Amino acid sequence: QVQLVESGGGLVQPGGSLRLSCAASGGTFSSYNMGWFRQAPGKERQFVAAISWSGGTYYANSVKGRFLISRDNAKKTVYLQMNSLKPEDTAVYYCAARLGWGIYSYEYDYWGQGTQVTVSS
Repeated sequence: QVQLVESGGGLVQPGGSLRLSCAASGGTFSSYNMGWFRQAPGKERQFVAAISWSGGTYYANSVKGRFLISRDNAKKTVYLQMNSLKPEDTAVYYCAARLGWGIYSYEYDYWGQGTQVTVSS
C-alpha cells in the first residue's frame, strides 16, 4: 500500500551534517505518522525520530538537539536533518510509516530499504 525510498546517506566527518530524504508513494501520505530508525551492524534497530500527521515530533534522547525531522505532504516526503554527527551515529537509516503513533519498530507497518550513514574521520 505504501512504498518508501530513502536517500541522502553517505560519508561525513564527525561534527558534519547530512540531510536524509524519504519519498513515499501509495496510500494517503498526510494521514500517516512517519518515523526514522537506524541499525548498526550487530545491533538492534533503534528509534531515532518520529513526526505525526499533524507535524508533532518526538526524538530519541541520543539525537535530541542535533537531529530534526520534518515532512512535506505536498511532496510526500519526510526529512531527517542530522547535525553535529558523531561516529556513534553510523548506521543504516530507515524511514517507516504507520497510521497510529509509536516509537517502537514493531508498531510500524511500512519500511524503506535504508540508506547508509557513515560518520568517520
